[in-house]
Amino acid sequence: MAVAFSSDGVVALQRELRLAAAPAPRGDLEGFYEMGRATAFVRDGGFHKVALQFPDELLADAAAVAARMEAATGAEMFVLGDTTYGSCCVDEVAAEHAGAEAVLHYGPACLSPCRKLPVLHIFGQQPLDVGRCAEAFRDLYPERQSRVVVLSDVVYAYAMDELEQQLCPEYPNIIFSRLVCAGPPGPALPGEEQKFGRQFLVEAPGGLQDYAMFYIGAEGLALTSFMLTWNRCPFSSFNPITSCGRHETLNVNRALMRRLYMVERARDARVVGILVGTLGVAGYLTLLQHLRELLCRAGKRSYTLAVGKPNPAKLANFLEVDIFVLVACAQNSLLDSSDFYRPIVTPYELELACNPAREWTGNYITDFRDLLPGSACAHIELPTAIPAAEAIPDISLITGDMRATHLCDPPTSQLPCSTALACRDQTQALAEISPAASFLESRSWRGLEQQLGQTPVSKAVQGRRGIAIAYEDEGCDQP
Repeated sequence: MAVAFSSDGVVALQRELRLAAAPAPRGDLEGFYEMGRATAFVRDGGFHKVALQFPDELLADAAAVAARMEAATGAEMFVLGDTTYGSCCVDEVAAEHAGAEAVLHYGPACLSPCRKLPVLHIFGQQPLDVGRCAEAFRDLYPERQSRVVVLSDVVYAYAMDELEQQLCPEYPNIIFSRLVCAGPPGPALPGEEQKFGRQFLVEAPGGLQDYAMFYIGAEGLALTSFMLTWNRCPFSSFNPITSCGRHETLNVNRALMRRLYMVERARDARVVGILVGTLGVAGYLTLLQHLRELLCRAGKRSYTLAVGKPNPAKLANFLEVDIFVLVACAQNSLLDSSDFYRPIVTPYELELACNPAREWTGNYITDFRDLLPGSACAHIELPTAIPAAEAIPDISLITGDMRATHLCDPPTSQLPCSTALACRDQTQALAEISPAASFLESRSWRGLEQQLGQTPVSKAVQGRRGIAIAYEDEGCDQP
């Protein structure tokens, strides 16, 4: 648990910016930030205002890059230094505030498709010893007929062609994934895998489960998301910072059991907080509407909360909420909620908890776009409602209480249902029952209250003068 759910600001004042593993060389801004490609993007698009989005570790170069881009293109550049959510997502909201017509996104990216503005991703080229990486691959996979899919962090994508030239003559069954940065991918071909902005074609008869995965990059959220999604494939990795390769020993089954425990908590929850963790990923508004309908059909109340980057102090203000669901990109969805007062689940886990038609198949979904109604590959329609008397009761594995698992009929109007109304006083006036209001009524302290008509009226008197550390009347009685 966190030491406290509020802070005095010392942590924010003393926080140090985490430097990149290999910062951009000051004399090679042209190459590191790919000025030529960025200039061509701005000129070909005819853009006059462009937003430059930098992560914290690259902000030191923001002014120099913006000045060179303005001189090369004649367009006006705006630097977006602090993003509302994760820096891997394109901050379209901040760009629109500046009136930008396009966005140049620098640094690591989740490659989630955007809704409105044209985007050019410039990852930066972090150093990679291709020869050492090839040697590590040979040590990890001595069998030359091994079926392996090579994945990489986006900052090492530039070196994959050279690595492919070294390994393909020795390994005929190796597959290199390609980045997809030009908007949403098209329909997948038979045997083609399209996830996390990566695309590769699987040729084995048994499908992807016949392959192993080799990841080039440091340990982080991207690798964890890959391992949970492709949990039937053995993983190994090469860390370019340490130049070491290893078989990944993350207990995927243990991690999945922790996530399934969150699903059980979601089944027990009565009030769910929907956390908006992105305003730029395409389809997030459709998912919000889908989650509200799902929770309404499951008999749960929901609140939509936009709190920016979630932390324990922020979410501890909503004590009436039993569990939160985070709508974010694939990399930021798997938030470790061990320090939070209430658990935080993903949209897929909430679907497992509230949609009786969805069953656990062993495939874990981190990209919420796969759940969207319509043509999404993993969308499952909600079943028809059944009478409560015919519903099969279920027992909670956590509390041992009996709970209902059936879905209610969808509401026919926007008016609250009769179960949300109660008599407010003897005049038979009706008031809507709110879980937040009911929880507030049960608390002994409810914050500042007006108490109209209860506080006696008194004349105004002159107060003390000065500052809190030394009022004018202090120390008058001292000799």
